[in-house]
Amino acid sequence: MPATLSSTKTAAALRTSARVSVELLLVLVTAAVALWVLGRMWSVVWPLIVALFLTTLTWPLTRFLRRRGWRPALAASVVTVLFLLVATSIVALIAVPVASQSGELTDGVVEGIHKLREWAAGPPLNIGDDQIAGAFDAAIARIQNSVGGMVTAVASGVSTVFNGVVTAVLALFLMFFFLKDGPRFLPWLTRQLPGRLATDVPIVAARGWDTLGAFVRSQAVVGLLDAVFIGLGLWILGVPLVVPLAVLTFVSAFVPIVGALFAGLVAVLIALVSNGLTDALIVLAIIVVVQQLEGNVFQPMIQSRGLGLHAAVVLLAVTLGASLAGVVGSLLAVPVAALIAVVWNYLREQLGDPPQEPETDESHIGATVAS
Repeated sequence: MPATLSSTKTAAALRTSARVSVELLLVLVTAAVALWVLGRMWSVVWPLIVALFLTTLTWPLTRFLRRRGWRPALAASVVTVLFLLVATSIVALIAVPVASQSGELTDGVVEGIHKLREWAAGPPLNIGDDQIAGAFDAAIARIQNSVGGMVTAVASGVSTVFNGVVTAVLALFLMFFFLKDGPRFLPWLTRQLPGRLATDVPIVAARGWDTLGAFVRSQAVVGLLDAVFIGLGLWILGVPLVVPLAVLTFVSAFVPIVGALFAGLVAVLIALVSNGLTDALIVLAIIVVVQQLEGNVFQPMIQSRGLGLHAAVVLLAVTLGASLAGVVGSLLAVPVAALIAVVWNYLREQLGDPPQEPETDESHIGATVAS
């Protein structure tokens, strides 16, 4: 005889579902309001984010100087000036030529896509032109709108020169203050927060800073290695636009998984257009070998502990970030996901039940003697 539903249990389940739905809705509304406020304050938030990324790169040198007895202001000033000199040299020697060749790079990628389209329409695939026309036209439009802007962003940093100058100046000043007064931030934050927050927030902030620093530094080093090895292979094969492709490879390294695929596709298409199918396959083989070395050798050596994110989570985060905020969203997606994981892991630690202590040998022996 089939069991009948209990009206009491059904009503309790519905009440629980309604309560959870309302709470989830409140959380989503709060998150939406926070994102709206963040968007309204983006002119201030974006320089702050850039400054944090730059600080994670320059903090090891600052910490080294401070441990050698340098005063915080002097160490921060020296590191800031050195960084400014290095950044200016990179812009003068690399970024400006890259920006001047961005149009040629875009045209080469578009021509490569047309060649792939013609190859797919012929034997042995014989794919109908109507089936691939929409996809390739969309790809061409997307590349024309994004590749040139992404390469030009290496030189300007943002879409307009004015905003780029403002962002760079604010980020540079903020980086100096972070390097100078950063170690005093957590003690100050502890004094400002009441009760339990005085303990929880500084711990989460410290863990988030360690995670952000590990991500930025490891991606910078790995991106530099990728750019050097892939650029060297392109130079040996005589592929044009070596410097723009190497810079694109370095910048794309900050977008895990998707960035490597995008930069590799651009390099293969340029090789296909300029040198033919054989060299394009060789470039593809070089990229695959370098990516395998990155995943199995470079990354484990440079980054001792990962971000704690599965590759599928990284891929979904990058896709969501790109759909919400374009290139900037792609760059920020993985660090934001890693910081969310830090907060979630800390909440699990605090909300989880303490582990049960096993019975001691003394209690077991006492029970045995008493019996």
